[in-house]
Amino acid sequence: MQDSLFVTNVSRPLADRMRPEKLDDVVGQNHLLGADAPLRRMVDTGNISSFILWGPPGCGKTTLAKILANNGKLHFTALSAVFSGVADLRKAFAEAEQRRQYGQGTLLFVDEIHRFNRAQQDGFLPYVENGTVTLVGATTENPSFELNSALLSRCKVFVLKPLSADALEQLAARAEKIMGKALPLTPEAKEKLSGLADGDGRYFINLMETIYQLARPGETLDVEAMLNVVQQRSPIYDKDREGHYNLISALHKSLRGSDCDAALYWMARMIAGGEDPLYILRRLTRFAVEDVGLADPMALQMAIAAWDAYERLGSPEGDLAITNLVIFLATCPKSNGAYKAHSAAAKAAMEFSSLTPPAHILNAPTRLMKELGYNKGYMYDHDTADGFSGQDYFPEKMGRKQFYKPVERGFEREISRRLAYWQKLRDELKEKNNPDNI
Repeated sequence: MQDSLFVTNVSRPLADRMRPEKLDDVVGQNHLLGADAPLRRMVDTGNISSFILWGPPGCGKTTLAKILANNGKLHFTALSAVFSGVADLRKAFAEAEQRRQYGQGTLLFVDEIHRFNRAQQDGFLPYVENGTVTLVGATTENPSFELNSALLSRCKVFVLKPLSADALEQLAARAEKIMGKALPLTPEAKEKLSGLADGDGRYFINLMETIYQLARPGETLDVEAMLNVVQQRSPIYDKDREGHYNLISALHKSLRGSDCDAALYWMARMIAGGEDPLYILRRLTRFAVEDVGLADPMALQMAIAAWDAYERLGSPEGDLAITNLVIFLATCPKSNGAYKAHSAAAKAAMEFSSLTPPAHILNAPTRLMKELGYNKGYMYDHDTADGFSGQDYFPEKMGRKQFYKPVERGFEREISRRLAYWQKLRDELKEKNNPDNI
């Protein structure tokens, strides 16, 4: 499209002026654009196939699609799944079919493609298969979860990375060249600005543009002055998307690995992102029973107490109860002995699902039940010398099983000692009652 007569009177946004026009100008994605990398090979061979670009905001998904369309001499059509519907898709496909008749291909770029439902995603399939369009989908969400398998089987998936500090530095140098002057920041403020961007190139460029616009002539901003000029970005966190599950997984695994500081960081990230603290407390309670278990019986009590304290105090005071719990759980001895015992017992319950208890431990409230041998031979453990009869309580056809195997950590050391003592008594009673020894 040709610029109007008035375009020179309107300053183009810095991000528009900095948009790369060739692959060599794209920063931070060398794993895809290096000499032998897949997207570079597509351009070099002229064989551009349909693919999905998965990456965080501001890493260059739209820019890459435009460059590939230009290099492949394809018409570039862009749609956003947020604003487009079935009618827009039909129009795009119809126009692509017309171009195809005249020998021109179409690269259809669909931003936020994961927001199309399954039926809409299926609508792409025939046009991708017959070559009417080369589909480039962009998504910030894991394609494995958000895109249907039929579409994924027809498209490669390329993962874009957040921009590194070096990549952001390259963007800053390019902005300074375009603006014709240095970014008016101290080295410390420049480093802080890079941290605020958090790998988002588009946001970083917008921050630089704000500083160029608002800094006074000859002024060099330090960190505090820079923060007064730009507004700090809200944490990127979507409670119903993959980031939610990634962070709770990071918290859980940090606790399991007894890394107290990492666990505190992931917990703070979730709270800063707006996560419901009650969800975090529920997961921490699960951790207490699943990963600490009986290695420290206090873990569950602490989890319930922290949960109760938060419900009484609310935020921000109650957040400290969560912090206390995270520190306690991270520093507890760990055991999944009870968790594994539960799984093993559940498996045995399915395998031996119809066996009745042995007759000697069944109560006999009626004469018939007594005649049938119910409760016959039962020994009341408290009446024995050691308070332990050593009788077998498993079904006769099942035999003894060991489901619970405590670890040698924390309180489970004591449990292991007790179990060993009872097994010793059991073996001695078995030896004593062996007819061969009488």
